Amino acid sequence: MNLIGLVLFLVSVTVGGILKSKLAVYSKTRLRANLSGAEMADRMLHDYGIGHVKITCTRGYLTDHYNPLTQTVNLSDQVYHGRNAAAAAIAAHECGHAVQHAQGYVFLRFRSAMVPVLTATARFIPLFIVLGIFLVNTTLIPLTVGVALFTLTTLFSFVTLPVEFDASRRALAWIDNQRVVTSQERQMAKDALWWAAMTYVVAALGSLAQLLHLLHILGERKR
Repeated sequence: MNLIGLVLFLVSVTVGGILKSKLAVYSKTRLRANLSGAEMADRMLHDYGIGHVKITCTRGYLTDHYNPLTQTVNLSDQVYHGRNAAAAAIAAHECGHAVQHAQGYVFLRFRSAMVPVLTATARFIPLFIVLGIFLVNTTLIPLTVGVALFTLTTLFSFVTLPVEFDASRRALAWIDNQRVVTSQERQMAKDALWWAAMTYVVAALGSLAQLLHLLHILGERKR
């Protein structure tokens, strides 16, 4: 691991730790409106006229996500049943993705179109890269293929950024418009969403750093 990669790894661990710490604190702050994450999600979807999207409870911690294929807002147990600022923020954020889908948000459509390709090629990327580095003095074909596939992964991580930031923007706009939380609870929700977004930023930068490192190796061998 090069120096930049090491720094980004440490930053990633730090940001992830801060996010978990924030969520732990905000999970203890019960909403004055006493709405659960599931109820919050149901209200937001209803207000946007989205009646076909189902809200489900899924296992795990921070496993919350919106699935555009099944059109489901999947909330972890803590968020689904939670009646706190953290649950409100996450539930509204995932519904933000459902709103993006319903309105044809271009970056979400682009990201969704990339998923099948990345799913099919993800398992081969490490193989091509390792084999390519091992055979770099013999042939550049495996490494070139590996770098090309990894470029798609990096592009995906950067396309994810506007999708995540926009979902948080929509979530906070709805929260403000409906006034379902107090000003203090709103600030907690905003802070939680900001730190969650930072995990995606760090991941994207880490992917870019690794890609540039691989391109450097490839460029050196082509000389």
